[in-house]
Amino acid sequence: MYIEKAKTIVIKIGSSNIVDKRGKLKEKWLNSLAKDLKNLANKKNIVIVSSGAIALGLSYLKINKKKIKLEMSQAIASIGQIHLAEEFQKIFEKNNFRVGQILISPDDTEQRKRALNVRGTFDNLFKLKAIPIVNENDTTATSEIKYGDNDRLAARVAQIIGADTLIILSDVNGLYDKSKNIVKTVNRLDEKIYSLVENSKNSYGSGGILTKLDAAKICMNSGCHMFLANGSKE
Repeated sequence: MYIEKAKTIVIKIGSSNIVDKRGKLKEKWLNSLAKDLKNLANKKNIVIVSSGAIALGLSYLKINKKKIKLEMSQAIASIGQIHLAEEFQKIFEKNNFRVGQILISPDDTEQRKRALNVRGTFDNLFKLKAIPIVNENDTTATSEIKYGDNDRLAARVAQIIGADTLIILSDVNGLYDKSKNIVKTVNRLDEKIYSLVENSKNSYGSGGILTKLDAAKICMNSGCHMFLANGSKE
């Protein structure tokens, strides 16, 4: 219902969805996503926030992630970002989509004037019938001014552009309660909800359930619905 009514939808793709354990892009999965979006894109504005640039850069350069400092990860991100953008363009154009790339830093969302400029860019991409592919500008951000994860970045993007819905595709099925049942609806983020969190993360991802709750908080404060789903399921 929320997706059907939404005019603007932000879809966040986790590293585990788009990059396999060898650090290679999951072309079949990305092509499947593009096909799924065909039914939505003619009626709605779609934005994709994609992780995976650093993972692709690591694989391309054959580097072990554990050995990297921030300065080197920025250089690796710049290499991986080219590969990521190229794959999106290739696969989405095959499915008759135009795409544009937007790299965002926290200053772009926290400073009002810059946030308005960012929104203007999104609005014009929508007019051009193009899907913005968004990532954090890892190449210039320092540890003090990084989002650190694309869950919060996606929520900020949703907030800035006035999106109705944020869909976070991850490698988990959802938020689990203490009996290991999925919590289907959360209307309020309180201590009871945060007590359910086990902040685990996969080998490539920088977030965990905690960052997804932080993203949900941003969405709730801006009147945006958020869904958490396993990206490996149809």
